[in-house]
Amino acid sequence: MAKLDQIDLEILENLQREGRMTNVALARQVGLSTTPCLERVRSLEESGVIKGYAAQLSTEKLGLGLMVFVEVSMEKTSEAAFDEFRKAVLDIPEILECFMIAGGFDYLLKIRVPDMGSYRSFLGKVLSSVPGIRVTHSYTVMEEVKETTSVSLGHLAHRNGD
Repeated sequence: MAKLDQIDLEILENLQREGRMTNVALARQVGLSTTPCLERVRSLEESGVIKGYAAQLSTEKLGLGLMVFVEVSMEKTSEAAFDEFRKAVLDIPEILECFMIAGGFDYLLKIRVPDMGSYRSFLGKVLSSVPGIRVTHSYTVMEEVKETTSVSLGHLAHRNGD
């Protein structure tokens, strides 16, 4: 785990809020001059703490208004079956996120499609072709109460002694 000081944490907080912030604006926000600020950002990128930058898109305006979570139980729980499933999932654009889960099922998928008809088609044509699936259970999202890509960094400030 990377050792981050208070300035690093402030840089990360600011970039999570506004990834397109200029280095000049970022430096001003965290109380550094531009060169040391840029060096810290590059160091955070090179160490992998900052994995990348992305635009947040409006799924509603793009016509992808339906989100569904799908529990997947596998026929076999072998490494080969898991590897085959992982490879298949990586090539399916409707699957936004996929998590291996400990508990009553094996994977949890987050899926975005235009509407229920599209989801029905996705289930029948796409998901049913993924190898190794025994059964699925779908949960349609009725309301998105909170959606964020920001990670809480408060615990790091305490851990680092700040």
